[in-house]
This record gives sequence, structure tokens and C-alpha cells, in this order.
Amino acid sequence: MPEPVEVKTTENSSKPEIGVTGRKIIYGKDGKPCRSCNSLLDFQFATAGMTKGAPVVPNVPSPKIKENQAVAAKKEKYNPYAKDIPPDVEVLGKSSWTLLHAIAATYPETPDDKKQRDMKQFLKLFGNFYPCWFCAEDFTRFMAKNEPKVETQDSLGRWLCDAHNEVNAKLGKPKFDCNLWKRRWKDGWEEED
Repeated sequence: MPEPVEVKTTENSSKPEIGVTGRKIIYGKDGKPCRSCNSLLDFQFATAGMTKGAPVVPNVPSPKIKENQAVAAKKEKYNPYAKDIPPDVEVLGKSSWTLLHAIAATYPETPDDKKQRDMKQFLKLFGNFYPCWFCAEDFTRFMAKNEPKVETQDSLGRWLCDAHNEVNAKLGKPKFDCNLWKRRWKDGWEEED
């Protein structure tokens, strides 16, 4: 039998504070769970109408997830439109960091002034339009404390690595050695004999 997960709720509300994944539930400014800021499991949990008196939830996928998996398993051989679901915070995060690191890897070694201004503007706009408002505000705060370094490809790559490591630390993930950023995102790992 799956281990039960204790669900914390706010004092005067039936809104859960912690989701089934153990992460904090992020709510939008409208008071509803943020679709882009939470994992799919936590979002489904938070929108399932949690009520007081039900503080323990089994650590198993919801019926909706099982249903989605069953539907996916019955896909036709050819379907031009995949029945993907909107990305959650984990998919957005991984995809976004991949994009940002790939951009750094193709950024000019010695960019001209216009490229440098454009990159700073891009990073600012990226923070302004990121789908997870909580993550966007966090990225914007990071940029306010640590101005983007766009003078060279290496300075941008290391700056992004530092930004990514700050997020990793908040999520309890290991930090990446920023001295290796080019191997990971540009040149690839050397073959070992």
C-alpha cells in the first residue's frame, strides 16, 4: 500500500500548502493554483476541491492521470496532433533552461554592443513573460541582484549557469560545476578511452 502523504493547509483555508510531490503549492494572484507554477500532480491535487478534514492523501496518481495514461496508450498509429497536456513547472523549467543554455552556446564569442543590448533585453522580456509568475519574479529578482553578463559567450554561459544553480539550490538539486558549462551545452563531453 502506498505511503500516505501529509497535506498541510493554510490556517483559515482548505487550500493545501504542500502538494503530493512535497513541493509548495503556488497560487496565482486570483487565489487559484497556478497551472504553470506547479507540477501536474500538485495542480490536479490542489484543484480537486480539497476540504478540511481530509489532511492525508495517498501518494498515488489521481484517477485523471491514470485516465490520461490509458488514453495515451490507445493512440492511433498516426495522429498528427499529439494529445499533450499543457506544460507544468517541471517541463517548463527543463525546456526553458535548455533553451537559455543553448542560446548562450551559440552567442557570439565577442558580441558587438547591439548584440549585448539585445541579449539583456531578451533576458528581461523572458522574465516578464515567463508562464510561471512565481518563477518569473524569482528570475527577475536574480537579475536585479546579478546583472546579466553579456560581454562574451563565456560570461553569459557562466551567468546563466549561476542563475540555474540558484534555482537548483532552492529545489534541493545538486549544483552544476559552471567550469564545465561549455562541455555540457556547447562542445559536448570528451570521449573517454
